[in-house]
Amino acid sequence: MFSFNVELIFKIYLLLFVCNFTDNATASANCRPAEYSTEEGCCPTCPPGMYVSRHCNQSRSTSCASCKEGTFQDGDNGREQCFSCQHCDAGLGLKVKKSCSSTSDAVCGVLDGFFCSDSNGGGCRAAQTHTVCSPGQYIDQTGTADKDIECLHCTDGTFSNGTSSSCQNHTKCESVGLKLMKPGTDSTDSECGEHGPHRGLERRHVTGIMPGVILVMALMALIIGGYLVWLLCVKCCVFLVVCLVVSSSPPENNQLQSCSTLQPR
Repeated sequence: MFSFNVELIFKIYLLLFVCNFTDNATASANCRPAEYSTEEGCCPTCPPGMYVSRHCNQSRSTSCASCKEGTFQDGDNGREQCFSCQHCDAGLGLKVKKSCSSTSDAVCGVLDGFFCSDSNGGGCRAAQTHTVCSPGQYIDQTGTADKDIECLHCTDGTFSNGTSSSCQNHTKCESVGLKLMKPGTDSTDSECGEHGPHRGLERRHVTGIMPGVILVMALMALIIGGYLVWLLCVKCCVFLVVCLVVSSSPPENNQLQSCSTLQPR
């Protein structure tokens, strides 16, 4: 008898619970557009920029409070807290395009040199740096805030350092009167030089010899000049000796001439 009463009570409780749940679900489905459902039934929503601080009941209406700084609500709502504003982090390549307010979220744009990789309602949630083209490539499409840079490889006979919008033709050394010293690559131009394998060597050889030639000529000039001065001194000394000898000797047969008539040769 006791077990029968317990089972009966449990069935009655379960039936009441199901009925109450059904009534609440029905009430939620029957809430008007400007209302939201609670355990008590339907309550008036809060306006944009505010959140529900206390739900309504049979004796009072919904109590609303303003969103705090850094949060927002962009429509009528029955939420008990506001959404957090999006942070535009410069370290991630983002900048503030539109500031956050109590009724709308912040809108982020991208910094120069970045493009948006995850867009959101006219804004951007994530950005990436523009690709840098490598030497041997050229910029086929300039990067924008929405698109990355597109790089393409140079074809044969052309080159680029990766920063130009097109590849340049290799210099044809023969067409400018020069000899090809090193062929060009996709990242460097051809290297040209003068014709003749010894022309450059001869020029360097002549340039290196000239100082030596000048020095030898200067030494020869000094030697020759010194020799001439020495020879002149010797002649003068001989002349003086002869004059002294002649002056000290007695005249013979009046054949001797005076020193004044002697001339050095």
